[in-house]
Amino acid sequence: MPINVAVIGAGSWGTTVAALAAVNAPTILWARRPELAAQINDAHINGEYLANFMLPEQLQATSTLKDAVSHADVLVMAVPSHGYRDVAAEAAPYVRPWVPVVSLTKGIERSSRKRMSEVTSDEMPGHPVAVLTGPNLAKEILGGQPAASVVAIDDEVIAAELQRIFSRPSLRIYTNPDVVGCEVGGVVKNVIAIASGMAVLKAEIVKRDAFIGAQSQRITFADGGVGEVGIENRGLNRRGLAFAAGKPYEGYVWLRADKPVETETPETKEMQPPMQTA
Repeated sequence: MPINVAVIGAGSWGTTVAALAAVNAPTILWARRPELAAQINDAHINGEYLANFMLPEQLQATSTLKDAVSHADVLVMAVPSHGYRDVAAEAAPYVRPWVPVVSLTKGIERSSRKRMSEVTSDEMPGHPVAVLTGPNLAKEILGGQPAASVVAIDDEVIAAELQRIFSRPSLRIYTNPDVVGCEVGGVVKNVIAIASGMAVLKAEIVKRDAFIGAQSQRITFADGGVGEVGIENRGLNRRGLAFAAGKPYEGYVWLRADKPVETETPETKEMQPPMQTA
């Protein structure tokens, strides 16, 4: 008898996991907006998040939560942390007893400081709770790039079945009984990544400042250095994306080791490539 999978949340990662599962098991994806559900069913694309990727024809979508949840043998929650509890509470009356719930959400509930597995247990008591987490990007997974992830649950039988459902030739799924450890790892990785990146940035700015004759690090690490980077990244994502891609964008200020600071614009004939950090 086939295992029916319901994925709640049609963002980029929810859609990706639904596409993975649909190859191995009957899968339905819940989208909040009826027009998105219709697009997935008719055109087999998620035009808002993954427009360049075709989804499996066997993947079905609905905008009715009851229809998605009531026949599920596995319930996958792909809802952002700030709305996770509300959606879980709304879905709970339709979930059959003992159906495993898999959280894809990396985050902490702001008001309670609870992990999503804890929120799931609050709103859906009596259901086994699993976590699917890993260093994955939706477009890379759908593009077939080699990757790995882990499904964490303290039940070996459920773990093995979830491993089967989500596995693909290019995606290896490991199992782990440590739900808390895997979930916390997914939560704190952004904090660690930001801290590591800032440390590299600090070292790079010190090196460039020293070369061009700066007399003190106090300017670099206050308003004139890291502070500027923070403001730029908060409000001007287009510049950050263009910089990362090595594309021209008006107003770049390049720090080069062989010449003074200069401002580049789209009218400049030859754009210098972004600095390479050690």
